[in-house]
Amino acid sequence: MLITFKSAASGDLITFEKNARQMLKVLGKDRDDGQGIFTVEQLPAAIACLRRAIADDVATYTVKAADAPQSMADEGEGVSFHQRAVPLLDMLERAAADGVPVTWGV
Repeated sequence: MLITFKSAASGDLITFEKNARQMLKVLGKDRDDGQGIFTVEQLPAAIACLRRAIADDVATYTVKAADAPQSMADEGEGVSFHQRAVPLLDMLERAAADGVPVTWGV
């Protein structure tokens, strides 16, 4: 199943439900809600929270990659949280700059 994040400040962001739920959990939203909103007032806190989560994931990912044998490092480990979260961060930042909310599932 897919979840679509929407904002008048940018194009739609379509994500797999599993990944959207993970990001919503990090952002303190009820991940079991099929729809919701980040109000203009909530955007600064959401942006700060997502930036911290991305930075933490980058640090973890970097440590894992440094410890992996060269043969495993070449293969990669799939798409990480920070790679999936950056487009949502961009949407939240654009929405904050334009003073518009971000919704999902509506």
